[in-house]
Amino acid sequence: MSVSTPLTLFLTQVLGSPPTAVETWWTSAQCLQLQRGQPLLRAGEQWRHLWWVERGALRLYYLDRDGAESNKNFFLDGALCWPITLTLRQQPVMFHVEPMEDSVVWALPLPTHPSDPLPSAGWAPWTALEHRVLCALLDGKMQREQEFLQLSARQRYARLLEQHPQWTERIALKHLASYLGVTDVSLSRLRSEMGLIKG
Repeated sequence: MSVSTPLTLFLTQVLGSPPTAVETWWTSAQCLQLQRGQPLLRAGEQWRHLWWVERGALRLYYLDRDGAESNKNFFLDGALCWPITLTLRQQPVMFHVEPMEDSVVWALPLPTHPSDPLPSAGWAPWTALEHRVLCALLDGKMQREQEFLQLSARQRYARLLEQHPQWTERIALKHLASYLGVTDVSLSRLRSEMGLIKG
C-alpha cells in the first residue's frame, strides 16, 4: 500500500490486498480523537461513514418518548461498524452513537449519494465480510429477542458474562443495565446475589 494507517493494516489483515480503487478509498479515512460522551452520530442524521474502533468503546442507543436511554449495542477495540444495508444508508437514523470512554475511531467516508455502490462493491472478500456481518447481526437480533421473551434478568446477565466478559470490565453498570432491560439498582442487586462484588 502506498499509505499505511492502522485502519488499512487492519483491513488488509482481514481481507487481503485490495484493488486500487478500494485502496484509494481506505486511505481516505480520517482518524478521530473522541472524548467520552462526544456525539458521533445523532438521531435524525444520515450515517455517512464506516467506523473502525482502533481503541476505545462506542455505544449505540435509542431515546424513548420520555428521554430515557436504551442501549442496543456496544463496539469495543477492533470493531467495525457501518450502515451495511441500503435502507440504513438512505434514511436518517433513529439512534445515537457516542463513545463511552476517550476513543480513537477511524471514519471511512461512504459515497455521497446513499444509493451509490461502495468502492469495494463486487470485490469478493468484501462481499464475504458483508455476508458475515449481516449473519452476525441477524443471529444477535434473534438471540436478544429470545432472551427478552424467555430468560430472566439474572439469566440474561449470566449469558452476557459468558459471551462478553470484556464488557463488564469496560462498560459502566448503568449502560449494561440498560442493555439488559433493567435498572442499575436491579443489576447491582443481581450482582450481589451472584457473589459478584465488583460494581
